[in-house]
Amino acid sequence: MKIYVILDNIRSAYNVGSIFRTSDGAGDCEILICGISPTPEHNKVAKTSLGSTDSVPWKYFKTTEEAIEHVKSMNIPIYSIEITPEAQEYTQVKYPQDIAIVLGHETEGVGRRILEISDKHIYVPMRGKKESLNVATVAGIVIYEIIKCKNV
Repeated sequence: MKIYVILDNIRSAYNVGSIFRTSDGAGDCEILICGISPTPEHNKVAKTSLGSTDSVPWKYFKTTEEAIEHVKSMNIPIYSIEITPEAQEYTQVKYPQDIAIVLGHETEGVGRRILEISDKHIYVPMRGKKESLNVATVAGIVIYEIIKCKNV
């Protein structure tokens, strides 16, 4: 099982670093950094990741579309994490052995074009007053749900 974590223009270096730490903890993840998302050379990514940028493989792509093309060329399905009319709750999804998840910009979410070319949309339900969680928190929730489902 491999999880490709696609970062669709995530602007916060702290969120990127935190996603590296989560990916390291989960094991067998690869991060595809896209667009404006900071790479491990950024000092805030390095600080927050606590060295996990050395243990988690990563690649940079100028656009998220390029990253998706790369993953689709390996016949790996793309699941965007976004609240859309067709999105399924993340706990109600059967996850494939290898998967790519797309995490979107902190305020704008996953880009419209990316949603169009994704195979599935999933979401983490909100039970309080806010509309969404922090992107790094969502990454942890969904990555560990995928692992849990694979270990059942």
